[in-house]
Amino acid sequence: PQRTETRRTSGAMDDPYQNNVNQQMGGEYTYTQDGGGQDGYPYQTDYPPQDEDAASDATEGADEDNQMYEGEYQGIPHPDEIKEARRAARVEARRKARMAAQQEEEEENLPEQYEIIMEDCGHGRFQWMLFFVLGLALMADGVDGFVVGFVMPSAEKDMCISNSDKGLLGLLVYVAMMVGALVWGGLCDKMGRRKCLIYVLSIDLIFSFLSCFAQGYGFFLFFRFCSGFGIGGAIPIVYTYFAEFLQMDKRGEHLSWLCMFWMLGGLYASFTAWGIIPHYGWGFAIGTEFQMHSWRLFILVCLLPALAALVGVIFMPESPRFLLENARHDEAWMILRKVHDTNWKAKGEPERVFTVTNINTPKTQEDEFIEIQSDTGTAFQRWTVRHLTMLQQGLFLVIVWFCLAFSYHGLGVWFPDMIKYMQFEEYEAKVRVFHRERVERFHFNFSLVNQIHREGEYIHDKFANIEMKSVKFENSLFENCYFEDIRSTNTFFENCTIKNSIFYNTDLWQEKFKNCQMENTTFLHPKKGCHLNFNEENDIVIYMVSFLGSLAVLPGNIISALFMDKIGRIRIIGGSMLVSSACTFLLLLSFSQGAVICWQCLFYGASVAAWNGLEVISVELYPSSKRYTFGILNGICKFAAIIASFIFAAFIGITKIIPIFLAFSALVCGGLLALKLPETREKILS
Repeated sequence: PQRTETRRTSGAMDDPYQNNVNQQMGGEYTYTQDGGGQDGYPYQTDYPPQDEDAASDATEGADEDNQMYEGEYQGIPHPDEIKEARRAARVEARRKARMAAQQEEEEENLPEQYEIIMEDCGHGRFQWMLFFVLGLALMADGVDGFVVGFVMPSAEKDMCISNSDKGLLGLLVYVAMMVGALVWGGLCDKMGRRKCLIYVLSIDLIFSFLSCFAQGYGFFLFFRFCSGFGIGGAIPIVYTYFAEFLQMDKRGEHLSWLCMFWMLGGLYASFTAWGIIPHYGWGFAIGTEFQMHSWRLFILVCLLPALAALVGVIFMPESPRFLLENARHDEAWMILRKVHDTNWKAKGEPERVFTVTNINTPKTQEDEFIEIQSDTGTAFQRWTVRHLTMLQQGLFLVIVWFCLAFSYHGLGVWFPDMIKYMQFEEYEAKVRVFHRERVERFHFNFSLVNQIHREGEYIHDKFANIEMKSVKFENSLFENCYFEDIRSTNTFFENCTIKNSIFYNTDLWQEKFKNCQMENTTFLHPKKGCHLNFNEENDIVIYMVSFLGSLAVLPGNIISALFMDKIGRIRIIGGSMLVSSACTFLLLLSFSQGAVICWQCLFYGASVAAWNGLEVISVELYPSSKRYTFGILNGICKFAAIIASFIFAAFIGITKIIPIFLAFSALVCGGLLALKLPETREKILS
């Protein structure tokens, strides 16, 4: 049967959808539904097609297929619509999963993409500018390692530093550098390589400058500690910073060339100390409280490399890898384009365009530098395997660093102290001994050097305007004697009786008199402070020894730079440490100063290649977000230096077998263990 239904738009009872259709047709519409549509009004041409579910079931006898869903006017969704929505949600979820998987795959390829970008940028003017700027920062670290040793012979006399206090200064400086390496090595992953390097150099400059003018030992100790804390972070930052601007096939060679600046720092410090410190007249004084001696001018001159490095770093950009780690893509892209344009313009190809338009975001979670398939075992098992492997490799690397630092810094203390001891033995062998001499009414107007006077008697004698160097009076009598303008070095009075005598304007203090009996003795205008003596030949020899030791590493630096990428880091480290151990063993055959100096130079030249290899592999082995491990390793290096300094110094003058055996064992152990480290020669910087 044919049915015709007519509805008029009239108010709130109408369906919203139908109301919208009515508005389109002018307010009224009529439709006929008979299966064939041959009677009644025809359909309007602009009437929108409806689904069958949209038909009303209000009329009795309607076909089931043509019934309208009764919940339509109540705002209840149709079951088919719910199913369709669920299907759409599942499709969208699958689409997002595919996009996430694709993004993860792209992120895994980021190291390769970054390596391709650096190859496209090339190696040229920009890297060489950064090379010299960072080299100056490394040179500043090298200079700082020599400053305390060079100024101590003068500073201990200028500020009356005792032997125990002198040892405290060396200890605190190493502790400060160790803490600085740990702190700044971690901060450079959070704050940026460039910013941390600026802070490091600024701290070193400020406190080193203040130490030049510190008159008291306490202030001098504090300023040197703060300076060490600053410069201690230079090495991990410099190598990390430079490595992230190098492509894979250039990394090992140019990081090794960078190591030469540490050698230049030693040469600079030795040469300037040799040329400045012995010239006492180059200093000046303001009144009696402020003294600016030549050793303070030496510290001032040693600030020049750090100052030049600070100025240069200010004009250098941040590492693009660090910027990518912190989602600063636009800045990273601009820096990489600058590197590209600088290099190719310098090579005469300014038309080359930086074609990179998109840079993937690096991983910020656990970087998979250990290849483990995602479907192998559970997530906990993969995490355990990854971290145990990292721990094993890290432990091997820590041991190798410790062994090399222990032997290198220990022998670095042992060599100059051994030379001083040999000089002292040779000096004592020429000592003149005077026994039971009686000198009466005599004017001593000549210096007394390297003498021992036992059971002597000095009556009405005058000691005026002379120097007493390494002189000892034992069980002697001084009666009615006059001492004026006396300068003393290593001079003592033991078990002596001094009667009716006057000491005028001398530096003979109470500690110079041991178990002495004073009767009616007067001290007038005693000299404040300690006497500075720059005429000792030992100082000149030590400067020369340090200069030759620094120069001896040049061949080792060149060899390691040329072969680092050819034979690999592991062979360089292992071979260098084993050759160094052989040089150490041959120290047992050295019985003269010349032989010790010769083996010292050979040892330094052989061991520097191991240092270069360790610094390169420490940068390459760990991912960009974990470069703080380099700071930890450098801190362990300083800790080993502290231990070695105490152990090796304790055996000076007792035996040389134990220090040599310890150094030999450490080098052999570290060299063999280094062969188990992973090779990173062809590893893309992760």
